[in-house]
Amino acid sequence: MFPIAFHSIYKHPLPDGHRFPMVKYELLPQQLLLEGTAIKTDFFEPSKLCEDVDVLRVHTQEYLNNLKTLNLDRKAARKLGFPLSAQLVERELRIAQGTIEGCEKAINHGVAMNIAGGTHHAYTDQGEAFCLLNDQAIAARYLQHHGLSEKILIVDLDVHQGNGTAEIFQNDDSVFTFSMHGAGNYPFKKELSDLDIALPDGCDDDQYLNELKNTLPDLIAQQKPDFIFYLCGVDVVATDKLGRLGMSLNGCKERDQFALSAFAKARTQKNNRIPIQCSMGGGYSPDIKVIIEAHSNTFRVARDVFF
Repeated sequence: MFPIAFHSIYKHPLPDGHRFPMVKYELLPQQLLLEGTAIKTDFFEPSKLCEDVDVLRVHTQEYLNNLKTLNLDRKAARKLGFPLSAQLVERELRIAQGTIEGCEKAINHGVAMNIAGGTHHAYTDQGEAFCLLNDQAIAARYLQHHGLSEKILIVDLDVHQGNGTAEIFQNDDSVFTFSMHGAGNYPFKKELSDLDIALPDGCDDDQYLNELKNTLPDLIAQQKPDFIFYLCGVDVVATDKLGRLGMSLNGCKERDQFALSAFAKARTQKNNRIPIQCSMGGGYSPDIKVIIEAHSNTFRVARDVFF
C-alpha cells in the first residue's frame, strides 16, 4: 500500500480569483492514477475533521475560536490570502487530519503522502499566506502526545521559509526544524528555525543540490529522529510565480530523490524504522502542467524508493 491522503473538500467551488492555486489538488490524483504511479486503493480520505483537542496542542484557544466563528479582525483575515469562510476552515481541519492519519499509516508502511498540507506559515495564534492551521506541527504534537514519537525532524524544502513552524517549536529540543529556502522570498521577516539555509536568487540545480547533500545526511545522523516530516514544495522551480530560485524540473526531482533516499537509508541503518510523512506544500508556476509534473515526480520517487 502507498498511502496518499486525498481530500474531497477540494471539489467544492472557490471564488474565481482563488481557483488556480487549488486546481492542482484535483488534477494530481488523476495524473497519478492515469500513469499507474498510484491505484485507487492507495488513496484515503480523512475519517473526520481534526478535533479541537489535537489543534489546541499547537494553536491557541482564542485563535481557533475566532476561526470557527469567522471572527478574525480584518487585518488578520487579509493575511490569510483566501476569503475567510466556514468552508475554508473545514478544509484546513481536514488537511490536518489527513496528515495525522498519514502519520499513523507511515508507521505501518514506511511513508505516507498528503496530497495537500505543508501549511507552514500558520503560527500558534495567527495564519497567513494560504495557511490557517499548521498541519505538520499538529501531527507532530499528536505523535508525541500518544507516545508514538519522541524526537521529530521537520525537513522543509519549500521555497518559502517555514516561519510558523519555526515559531511553534522555538526552544523545543524534541522537534528539530530545518528550512532551506530562498533568501529573497516571502516571508521577508524570517523566524529562526533550528537550522536555516537561505539560498540566493537564481540558485540553480547544482548549488541547491550541493547544499542539500552537504547538510541532510549529517543532520539526520546528528539528530537521530524517530519520525521525519518532509515538506516538499515544488515552488523551487525557476518558472514559479512566487519563487525566485532557478531550479529545473529535473533538479527538483533530484532533490526529492536525494531527500527521500536519505530518509530511507536512515530507516534501514541499525534497523531504525523511521516513518516519513510528506506534505506537498507550494507550487505556483503559470503552466498547471509544470506544477502537476513537479508534484507527480515526488510521488514517483517515493514509490520507487520505498516500494
